[in-house]
Amino acid sequence: MAEQGSGGNVIAAICNIFFPGLGQLVQGRIMAAIFFAIAIIISYALVYALVGFVLVPIVYLWAIIDAARFKSRV
Repeated sequence: MAEQGSGGNVIAAICNIFFPGLGQLVQGRIMAAIFFAIAIIISYALVYALVGFVLVPIVYLWAIIDAARFKSRV
């Protein structure tokens, strides 16, 4: 996954549509994947407090954009 917009980043961004953090896991970024997975679980839990209706789309979009813009430091 060489640069922003590479094929690997596009696949990772598409994986995030199914579950936030999955794309980061595909990229090999374990800590980011755990963060996004926990964030979406907490957001869904907060839906009952009416805050989650705003947080869920934000977390989804954040995870997708994060995977699409990732640049490896190798």
